[in-house]
Amino acid sequence: MAKNLKLKSARAALDMSQQALADAVGVSRQTINAIEKGDYNPTINLCIAICKALDKTLDELFWEN
Repeated sequence: MAKNLKLKSARAALDMSQQALADAVGVSRQTINAIEKGDYNPTINLCIAICKALDKTLDELFWEN
């Protein structure tokens, strides 16, 4: 699984830490870190929650081009 640089850049653009995003979606910071590193494949529900927190679509954050 590839690193999720789109997630990382969207989070950084909002000046949001991994911890802040984790708190917003109800997971641990380690989970956010693992998703960004490509070590963890989030559930669709978690993907949707992350998109809402970052004001992005699933396509923008999680779809492979």
